[in-house]
Amino acid sequence: MGIQMAVEHFDVVIVGAGLSGVGAGYHLQTEAPDRSYVILEGRDASGGTWDLFRYPGIRSDSDMYTLGYAFKPWREAKAIADGPSILRYVRETAAEHGIDRHIRFRHLVKRASWSTEDALWTVEAEHSGKTVRFTCSFLFLCGGYYSYEGGYTPEYPGRERFKGAFVHPQQWPEGLDYTGKKVVVIGSGATAVTLVPEMAKDAAHVVMLQRSPTYVVSRPAEDRFANWLRKVLPGKLAYDIVRWRNVLFGMYFFKMAREKPEAVKARILKMVRQELGPDYDIETHFTPSYNPWDQRLCLVPDSDMFKMIKSGRASVVTDHIETFTETGIRLKSGQELEADVVVSATGLVLEVWNGVELTVDGRKVDASQTLSYKGMMYEGVPNLASAFGYTNASWTLKCDLTCEYVSRVLNHMKKTGLRQATPVNDDPTVTHEPWLDFSSGYVQRAMARFPKQGNKPPWKLYQNYALDLMSLRYAKLDDGVLRFTNPAGQAKERPKLAA
Repeated sequence: MGIQMAVEHFDVVIVGAGLSGVGAGYHLQTEAPDRSYVILEGRDASGGTWDLFRYPGIRSDSDMYTLGYAFKPWREAKAIADGPSILRYVRETAAEHGIDRHIRFRHLVKRASWSTEDALWTVEAEHSGKTVRFTCSFLFLCGGYYSYEGGYTPEYPGRERFKGAFVHPQQWPEGLDYTGKKVVVIGSGATAVTLVPEMAKDAAHVVMLQRSPTYVVSRPAEDRFANWLRKVLPGKLAYDIVRWRNVLFGMYFFKMAREKPEAVKARILKMVRQELGPDYDIETHFTPSYNPWDQRLCLVPDSDMFKMIKSGRASVVTDHIETFTETGIRLKSGQELEADVVVSATGLVLEVWNGVELTVDGRKVDASQTLSYKGMMYEGVPNLASAFGYTNASWTLKCDLTCEYVSRVLNHMKKTGLRQATPVNDDPTVTHEPWLDFSSGYVQRAMARFPKQGNKPPWKLYQNYALDLMSLRYAKLDDGVLRFTNPAGQAKERPKLAA
């Protein structure tokens, strides 16, 4: 592999040009405007998830008043938005603020090494078969939480015998025709409940095959209150009011689910029963064995999935796969499902630190042995943050706060003349706990590789926007745990190249 010798320097290198990376660019420009930055994107297009996923019906499972950026109001009628609309919103944001001019496409970041002596990261990316290098004072990982190389597909017995089309939603083949065909969607998560009603519009019939049920709740695709408010108030004010209403309702609902799980469960199941009628077997197909919010709830806009089940165009089967056959799937119960198309909506492969290998002063960092500071920086790893959203609320809520915090850290270092910010744990009573307390399969498969959270602040990971708002926007930076060191003048200054 060839080596590019010239090394460009930026104050900040952002990894990923999706929802988080574009947001990071905006916050840097606004809150630390004298810093140069570059966004390194492994693919040849911006938008991340919203460009990668092309399956039928792709949409958000969060409302756009909280999934949207704090600084850019969502103005479309639908609050539960389709993928192309979200992609347009992200790219529009990048173009409006000139963030798109900072993006380097086809730059897949593979590794980064920190030198305390130079107070610099050296970042290596693959570009057109060559390794290209950049240096930066701060590294900001905004590449999401899963691998773009492929989703998770279990080892299905007999799959090679199946004569029909077999696809994973993460690699949806262009032009797949399922019109008038029998479709089986394996899975019961957000992707499955999106695919089933959308494919059922054209397919002969769609079966959602699940091993166990998920909590499914319906919400209107359009937020009438928000659409009315936009007519009577300035756009940003209306957006902020709806955003806070949705944040507070989400926090209230999550708190109720934790404190009174049986009552919340009964309420959700009552709503499903109202949708599907008294004769439908809710117990088998829509009553999970776990409590609400032990896994993410699935959102269906305007009851679309329930309507397709009632119409007979879709159905739910709860069973285990024994084997694939030439014409479909045979289940443990003996039932056979005929299929022309099988979709394995079986989740993502979670990835630590965007797949970037980190080294600090020659020592390789083992993520699984590393404590996470405020859910965004890491014990013993200087001048690095990662954008990671909530499991119980919109991704962007946490990312906006993280971006603000990174700007605060950068400004503090400049003001004090200190070049290094490192979370340090010297409290022996801090114990290691899993990064996420979530029972979903895709999370459980990956948690051993992920950083750990601690049992108390600032190492504890709160799934709570209000607490994070206090911790990241208002709490003092120099808290005795985040250590600012390495004064300027200890090493020769490196010339800067403008972004």
